[in-house]
Amino acid sequence: MAIPSGSGTEVLKRVTLHANNNTYTEVLSGTANHIYTILSIIFKDQQGVAGTIGIRVNDGSNDIFLMNGQSHGADETFVWNDKFVLTGDDDLDVYNSVTNGDWYISYIDQDWT
Repeated sequence: MAIPSGSGTEVLKRVTLHANNNTYTEVLSGTANHIYTILSIIFKDQQGVAGTIGIRVNDGSNDIFLMNGQSHGADETFVWNDKFVLTGDDDLDVYNSVTNGDWYISYIDQDWT
């Protein structure tokens, strides 16, 4: 992606995933001429048992694991506040080992189309 030189928009957005069931699931799919700044990712165990969670970015050809096997307790909430950027064809995937987990992701979408 070229460095933007024209006008564009910058909007705060969020995406949610309800009742994720023991699998990696794509929650944000990159689009050409967009830059996504991830502000926070929140996971809440809804099953009532301890487990693990993971976060990865697919850069178009590789899965880059930002976190894998992070433990959480029963009914606990986990908050990831480290900021990072997705561009182009990057995809954001989340994982939870429990059979009922909720995710909330807040981000900035810079649209240069």
